[in-house]
Amino acid sequence: MKVSRKIVTAAVLTSTLVLGACGGGDSGSGDAAGGDSSGGGGEVFVTLSNHPWTNVIEEKIPDFEEQTGIDVQVTVLGEDQLSDQYNVKLNAGATDVDVMMLRPLQEAKLFSSNGWLLPLDDQIEGASEEFNWDDFQAQNAVTTEEGIVAVPIVVEQEILYYRTDLLDAAGLEVPTTFEELRAAAETIQNENEDVYGFVARGQRAAAVTQFSSFLYGEGGDWNDGDTATIDTPEAKAAYESYGGLLRDFGPPGVTNMSWKEASAIFQQGQAAFYTDASVFYNNMIDPEQSRVGDMVGYAQMPGGDAGSKPYSIPSWGLGINNGSENVENAWAFIEWATSPEMTKEIQLEGVAGARNSVWEDPEGTSAFPEQLADVLISSAEAGVDHDRPVVVEVGRARDIVGAPIIAVLEGQDLDSALEQAQSEYQALLDDEQ
Repeated sequence: MKVSRKIVTAAVLTSTLVLGACGGGDSGSGDAAGGDSSGGGGEVFVTLSNHPWTNVIEEKIPDFEEQTGIDVQVTVLGEDQLSDQYNVKLNAGATDVDVMMLRPLQEAKLFSSNGWLLPLDDQIEGASEEFNWDDFQAQNAVTTEEGIVAVPIVVEQEILYYRTDLLDAAGLEVPTTFEELRAAAETIQNENEDVYGFVARGQRAAAVTQFSSFLYGEGGDWNDGDTATIDTPEAKAAYESYGGLLRDFGPPGVTNMSWKEASAIFQQGQAAFYTDASVFYNNMIDPEQSRVGDMVGYAQMPGGDAGSKPYSIPSWGLGINNGSENVENAWAFIEWATSPEMTKEIQLEGVAGARNSVWEDPEGTSAFPEQLADVLISSAEAGVDHDRPVVVEVGRARDIVGAPIIAVLEGQDLDSALEQAQSEYQALLDDEQ
């Protein structure tokens, strides 16, 4: 296995890739495309994100090479550089990208519309019985108009973190509705001088994903087909609920808080409730990062009129470059890396995998706190498979639909903010038709 770990700045990366794309047209892999999981030989170029999933899979790649005779050449990049790499290389028709680690909800629709992702329907249909596509969570999130374009590898849900000691002292049960969450946040804040009732992301675009579970819990969504639904009564109730919690019971400066700033408030013991992605659980209990690690509880997201509907998404997946000269080897790698056996091995390292069968296996959940494992399973069952608008221009959309959150936080007129967001988001949807 040849591993190239590149965590570089975007400017350096872009200039390097332009030169590489112009001078590296032949990957030398033309005879390697016949490789399969039984030992076809050849090579495959795998581009991965610097992520805990990657750390585990890299250690296992020599086993895959021994089983198949395929030489795996790995490039590992920082998350911020992955999209830059794909944009430059795939636009230039470079052939040294076969397997692509990508963020389905952020990139799949864009990459697919650009023709960069190979539809995997044929590969999945012809896969081994053990592969079992029906075992994977969040399949809709990796499916575009062109077909299935990625296999989920890492999943996450929005969950509620809470201080067990503060709830016990106040004689409160864990809230299961947004109204109960607000009441509990108010009670604990009133009874504890140095504790805020609630903390979460407040930055305009960053808050969108965590707000989404409030939106779904009230029975809303970003759009209904090609029609924006930002100004519906359900959406308004969600904006009032999420924004009101942060405005009334959150710390000062919340509009500048992404997950790092918000989580730090909870880790330092300054908030009773914190809602964000399940992937951050270890930060909450790590004694080197958290003062309250032995007092953290986990709960499924509370709900509104539609009940508890947390997002449950594949944060990462594996796809294949549509211009790959090593499609069979690339699929052999993906089928191996996402197999039940590998998913379980990776999950035993605390990385939440995408296979239901592994979550149903007591050994498969043994790396997680028992309460958290139960919450993740129930959240996946109740979950919604997107945490942001599913559009090509995700960044633009997040900025639009995040504006009403800021309106609530800053005491602006919410109806006016919803009207403007509705108009702008509808224009975006129309542009993408």
